[in-house]
Amino acid sequence: MTDAPDPMALRRALGQFPTGVCVMTTRVDGELLGMTMSSFNALSLDPALVLFSIDKRARGLPQWERAQAYAIHALAENQQDLSNRFARPGAKWEGIAHTPGHGDAPLLPGAAARFECAAHTRHDGGDHVLFIARIVRFTAHADRHPLVFAQGRYASLDRGQAAPPLWPLDIHY
Repeated sequence: MTDAPDPMALRRALGQFPTGVCVMTTRVDGELLGMTMSSFNALSLDPALVLFSIDKRARGLPQWERAQAYAIHALAENQQDLSNRFARPGAKWEGIAHTPGHGDAPLLPGAAARFECAAHTRHDGGDHVLFIARIVRFTAHADRHPLVFAQGRYASLDRGQAAPPLWPLDIHY
């Protein structure tokens, strides 16, 4: 272990932790913004808060910092194309159906879960800016399996045998 780890080795190690894949959307000054990310987390149930982060080098960061509302789409496993589209620069919105949500943030169809959020706070997070958002509305579709990312690629969940949920654990209460 060193004080300054090799960035690629660190990235590979972090890739051992599977994440869901989200597309974040907003509208600022009439312009639609969207990006794919896996840096999304639940933060608090009361109040209902989530967080995500954006690289400080991202071209759209100044617009995201002015956004007052966001829509967070936890993608379904059949939405890899949508994930890829919003992960790249270019015409992300061309031919994409959407409806206005809270604060006019664009809502995309087909997600496993969707969170309509109001901007809450932002914090410095090293080479990223942390965005904390308050959930205003949400929808979830238990019949849609989540899109998962691990080890630098999309992955599938092993559905295994049906079992009762293990969460919440007694130790949390």
